[in-house]
Amino acid sequence: MVVMSDEEFEAAVDDALEAVPGELLDMLDNVVILIEDEPEGDDPELLGLYDGIALTDRGDTGFGELPDRILIFKNPTLRVCEDADHVREEVAITVVHEIAHHFGIDDERLHRLGWS
Repeated sequence: MVVMSDEEFEAAVDDALEAVPGELLDMLDNVVILIEDEPEGDDPELLGLYDGIALTDRGDTGFGELPDRILIFKNPTLRVCEDADHVREEVAITVVHEIAHHFGIDDERLHRLGWS
């Protein structure tokens, strides 16, 4: 397991977001990106999660909707990685993967595209 401070992991997420083209980030609609230590539920190896309604599935939404969430899970990422460079690489893949879900791209297509 890689040891990394919260600040170092947050910097890895920030770097991953900075690598996403600005035009794409501008298209994120009502989304917050959060870092959590562990996922809830039955999958302790889950590295990220999109919790929301993809843009392709939205109808007319009203004012004041809660934001969708992209969750990046620190501890599972640290457990599966061999070193800090691997963590940064895995975080970058996870960030792109979860952003893609916001745009309605499913896991099967992401796998075909090499983002799983």
